[in-house]
Amino acid sequence: MDDIDLSLIGDLYRRYREPLARVRNSQRDLLRRTRGRMTAQLDDLEAEITYMLLRETRPETVMELGTFHGWSTTWILSALRDNGTGRLHSFDIVDDVVTNVPSDLSLGRWEFHKGDIRQNLAQVPTDIGYLFVDAAHNGRFAKWYLAELFPRVAPGTPVSVHDVFHGRRALPLTEGAVVLSWLRRTGTDFFTPSRKRAPAPHIALLELREKLGLGEPVHTGEDNPMIFFRMPGKRAEKTSPGTTTTGN
Repeated sequence: MDDIDLSLIGDLYRRYREPLARVRNSQRDLLRRTRGRMTAQLDDLEAEITYMLLRETRPETVMELGTFHGWSTTWILSALRDNGTGRLHSFDIVDDVVTNVPSDLSLGRWEFHKGDIRQNLAQVPTDIGYLFVDAAHNGRFAKWYLAELFPRVAPGTPVSVHDVFHGRRALPLTEGAVVLSWLRRTGTDFFTPSRKRAPAPHIALLELREKLGLGEPVHTGEDNPMIFFRMPGKRAEKTSPGTTTTGN
């Protein structure tokens, strides 16, 4: 099982250059067509890495926690379409995503679950092959999903968590700080393309994309604060009950 690191990501960019170029063009067009309705939450590097990891791992079931307007949803569904297999289960307390996802991406491969995930754990699929987390970014909610959601995911499963490294360090009491502490406790390495946390890998990926003809931005975000890792074998530590807030 390959570690998610700069070497792997570089290999994936070379391997999936052509389909990634097509998806980038499609996403750029989608952003134009949904102007005023779509806010692109994922920056280009983290969106592309998500797409390529999904292509490489070919999961049958993907869970997305937090959709907002659907930018990440459409990237994920594009990967499942290009794989020719897989189904996405998306969870959020708002349903703005529903009107933004094109039917040719959603039909037959997407199920949206509206509501607070803490009251809808029974709807969480049992065979998650990729977990994407971009919901409430406070530490209390992170403690909840580390205790209640992560233990449902098999060891080795790719996981991504957004909005961790907008700066060199995660701010205290935030989701990022809680997840990073959990990663340290479980001895789990992570990769981030964050411009501020990991400037050398960030620049290396920008230079590689330029060489591959993928340098033109899809949208203007540059932080790329997401972290990527594989679910460790040990069960996450339980946190005390009653310490969560509603995700959004």
